[in-house]
Amino acid sequence: MTVSNWLHEAQQKLEGAGIETARLDCLVLLENCLNKNRTQLLAHPDLEINTEQQNYLWRQIERRTGHEPLAYIRGKVEFYGRDFLVDKHVLVPRPESETIIDLLKTARLPEHPHIVDVGTGSGALGITAKLELPNAAVTLLDIDRQALKVAEKNINKFSVDIAHILSDLLPADTLCDVVIANLPYVPDAFSINRAAQAEPRLAIFGGPDGLEHYRRMFVQLQSFSKKPQFILTESLPQQHAKLIEIAGQAGFMLTNSEDFIQQFEPIES
Repeated sequence: MTVSNWLHEAQQKLEGAGIETARLDCLVLLENCLNKNRTQLLAHPDLEINTEQQNYLWRQIERRTGHEPLAYIRGKVEFYGRDFLVDKHVLVPRPESETIIDLLKTARLPEHPHIVDVGTGSGALGITAKLELPNAAVTLLDIDRQALKVAEKNINKFSVDIAHILSDLLPADTLCDVVIANLPYVPDAFSINRAAQAEPRLAIFGGPDGLEHYRRMFVQLQSFSKKPQFILTESLPQQHAKLIEIAGQAGFMLTNSEDFIQQFEPIES
């Protein structure tokens, strides 16, 4: 079977299953399998796909027809220009979360900042922070042991010196300069798409209004003897006003906001 024939049949199969990104998904899977980029594949439509490769590809297409996230099928996802390992135990990192790294890189940080990534999942945010700011000390925290195992794989993949700790949000009186918190923020009654339904509920839903985890975290931060200089959070834009209120009650004010991301700093007394 040629590349052209396989793309046609695979695309039809995914479209029949209601996959809106059928063509793109097929090209991504084909790139991975044949180890060729998209330009090469489209320039050589008569390239033959051998039987073993076909069998592998059709198994992946079958998984995708069930609306399993493409990242889980591939076992990886790109985040901030790097491929991170993912599986069903972690949320798939989203492009909107990259803004956290952009804001972090523009923050007025100490020469050797300590950054804590709360609810790290795959570790994509914390590891990227370390790679972009090599002088930083980074700690990854998550309540799920299986998620921390994925984070550990990514730590090893990128050969970074990062601690990873099992923790329900922040340990008592954590000393750090920056808190990165992409916590579950989807309201419990919110309808999510079929692909997201395959991701861990623990990493998605955050209570009736989606902000329960942030409430708990800011209560923790309020009790700390030394508050972090910066807190970077992610939530739905319509939740931002309420999150500003929650942060304000804990002694933090909004200093920057972009898309899904908010930056808070301590209110000067």
